[in-house]
Amino acid sequence: MGPLHGLKILEIAGIGPGPFCAMLLADLGAEVIRIERAEGPAGSRQDVSLRNRRSLALDLKKPEAIQAVLRMAETSDALIEGFRPGVMERLGLGPEAVRARNPRLVYGRMTGWGQEGPMAKLAGHDINYIALTGALHAMGRAGEPPAPPLNLVGDYGGGGMLLAMGLLAALLERERSGQGQVVDAAMVDGAALLMAPIFGMKARGRWGDERAANLLDGAASFYDSYACACGGFVAVGPIEPAFFDEMVAKMGLDPSLFEGRMEPARWPAHKALLAAAFMTKTRDEWAAIFAESDACVAPILSMEEAPQHPHNAARGSFVDHHGAMQPAPAPRFSRTPGGLTAPPPLRGEHSREVLAEFGFSEAEINALAPARATR
Repeated sequence: MGPLHGLKILEIAGIGPGPFCAMLLADLGAEVIRIERAEGPAGSRQDVSLRNRRSLALDLKKPEAIQAVLRMAETSDALIEGFRPGVMERLGLGPEAVRARNPRLVYGRMTGWGQEGPMAKLAGHDINYIALTGALHAMGRAGEPPAPPLNLVGDYGGGGMLLAMGLLAALLERERSGQGQVVDAAMVDGAALLMAPIFGMKARGRWGDERAANLLDGAASFYDSYACACGGFVAVGPIEPAFFDEMVAKMGLDPSLFEGRMEPARWPAHKALLAAAFMTKTRDEWAAIFAESDACVAPILSMEEAPQHPHNAARGSFVDHHGAMQPAPAPRFSRTPGGLTAPPPLRGEHSREVLAEFGFSEAEINALAPARATR
């Protein structure tokens, strides 16, 4: 059933962090209806971020479709949209219009730059948002351009997850006040928020602006990746002295070679020693050596390999659902677990049944649902 069972959420279809937020909520039991354009590609059962919900196709250029969404909002708990500021208002689906129908509704807005500010209406992508927060500047090797961390920091960590938390907080507050509200989730804000611990270290004089010159950015010998004899890599992270000592012992190295290990001036020499040592064995040989230790050394696995790792397999961290290997819902709940109940829908696949559930008559459904949406 999931801890969010009973919540009904309308998702105005978008890309990236909005669908990811909707996926998180649907995984935990919320009923999420994805409202998509009537025209466009059919979609894919392997589009993982669209799992666990149904699709309703509407032509939002038509007044009757807008009225249909407003009518559905009357009995919904939340709405998610991810357009640039002003787009939903021009459609007639802005917060004022929607919440006039249902003051208890929580209206979630996902943008890159936020709803106001000099850049609010400009285009952007994850890499642009994290560039303005100091996050991208901090990532990468010394003397090289900053390295993009996929699009995890802006789109998903600072975007989709932030919006999901905001929606849940607003829904919880609604139980006290009886009123919904607007949640403005901007990826630039979320990416900045994820940098809070690093800004804290900088404020205490424990982090500098140079790349690969700090404790957690690959400068330290005990926090980096190392190549192995097979061409694979291991991730090394024994920050604490006891863990570092265990790593050195299991590698058969002389501890005296690593005196002053917390002194940045010694890190290059220590890294050279560890690099040479890790090149004497394959990645999987090192993985076996460190398999049951607190040395904080782990093999760096590919996306193909990760689901097969014994720990991931034992926990069911990945599942093959309708032919797509994908991460399992998280976090886990002892009494009301989430789960995978449905594959990603095809565009408009559930149009007729969704409209019927919201009380639309057969004639209204025939007028609203495009022919392709009746599959």
